[in-house]
This record gives sequence, structure tokens and C-alpha cells, in this order.
Amino acid sequence: MRTEGSGRSDVSAAVVVGGGAVRAPVRAHDLVIAADSGLDVALVAGFVPTHLVGDLDSISAGGAAWAETHGVPLERHPADKDHTDTALALAQAVVLGATSIDLYGGTGVARLDHLLGTLAALGDPSLSVVHAVAAHLDDTTVHVLHPGRSVDLALDEGAVFSLVALHGGCDGVDVDGARWPLHQALLPAGSTRGISNESTGAPVRVSVTTGVLTVVVPATTQTEPDPRRPTRPQEDS
Repeated sequence: MRTEGSGRSDVSAAVVVGGGAVRAPVRAHDLVIAADSGLDVALVAGFVPTHLVGDLDSISAGGAAWAETHGVPLERHPADKDHTDTALALAQAVVLGATSIDLYGGTGVARLDHLLGTLAALGDPSLSVVHAVAAHLDDTTVHVLHPGRSVDLALDEGAVFSLVALHGGCDGVDVDGARWPLHQALLPAGSTRGISNESTGAPVRVSVTTGVLTVVVPATTQTEPDPRRPTRPQEDS
């Protein structure tokens, strides 16, 4: 496992949040950071937490006992704080030297504000040092590209993916391998231009020069043409 100052150049961190069941790990992780009651759902999903972060107002007594018995390092915060437990767990991943972060959570939650807060936290500028930032929300995968980053998507032909400028405008957006490719495009904040693009079956690559771009790969993809989209490729901007 990578610890701060150990010098490893590739460290994968999982951040597991509470509020509902999460999917099993999509790959092996060097670090598993549980945000409060995320420890409980992490254990159920097959993770072995290595760190616990939060105010501990929602973790079960059994989960807290498990962490203590297994010597899991705890970074405890007061209940009255300026950041969510999820944001604090992401910050801890950066401190521990993570070069890639996979956040695991659910979308079927009672608190929409918490879900929006999670998506917002993934775009925090402090995560720009992390090479790859993704979230697995139920069976939907979200890639958050910080400035100068890219992602390659292995998608079947007709599989749907969307680009959203959730954290402000994005410029220099490139999309290759898609029905509607883009080259150095501008996506203003709030733009819906990037919704419901489709894979051609070739490798899909998405990159951004400036701004934080959110790439969403839905759990179920749409293969029929979207009537809201043009019948010809979008022109470059």
C-alpha cells in the first residue's frame, strides 16, 4: 500500500460513501477510504477499508467496532464543519498520494443535495493533481476530467454517453470515436450540447483543455437515434 512519502507513482484509491448500497469494486485498490457510514456499505460490497474519515454521525456501532478492531486509521471531524464527509475523504485520498480515485456511491438516495454535493466535490481544484477521477453511482459511471485530462471509453456501437459542463464552462473539448465528434469545442456552463452522444464502435476518447468536464456513461444505453439530435455531425466550434 502507498503511504505518504513512499514514492510510488501509481496509487489507486477507492472512496466509499454512505446513503445506500454500492456496487462491488471494479478493480483492486491500494487505498479504500470510507466516508463515515460508507464503511458499513463498503464491507457489504466486498471492500476492505484502510481509512475512515468523517464526523461519525451515521456509521453503525458494528462498523465503528470493526474499524477499531482492525486498526483502521481514523480522521475524525466535528459535526459542525464546512465540508461534507465525502469531500473530506476525497481530500484524504489526495494527501495519501492517490493518482487515481474511484468513488462508489448510489443514486437512489433520499437526499438529492448530497448527490449533487458529491458530483460537485469531484470537480474541486485540489483533485487536478489526480490523473483519473471517476464515480460509480449504482451502475452509472461518471468520469470527471480536470484541465488537460482525457479518458478512453470502451463502448459498444450505439452506446450513449454525455458531456456536461457542471463546474463551469469548458473549452478545447475533443471527442473522437463518436457519432457527433467535437474538435476544440466550447461547452458553456449549462450547455446541453453534449447530452446523448453515441459511440460508433471505435474507441471513444474525450479530452478537455480548460475547465472541468463531466462525462456520464449511463447504466442503460440508448441505441436508437435521439430525435433531439441533428442528423448530421455537429460542426466544430
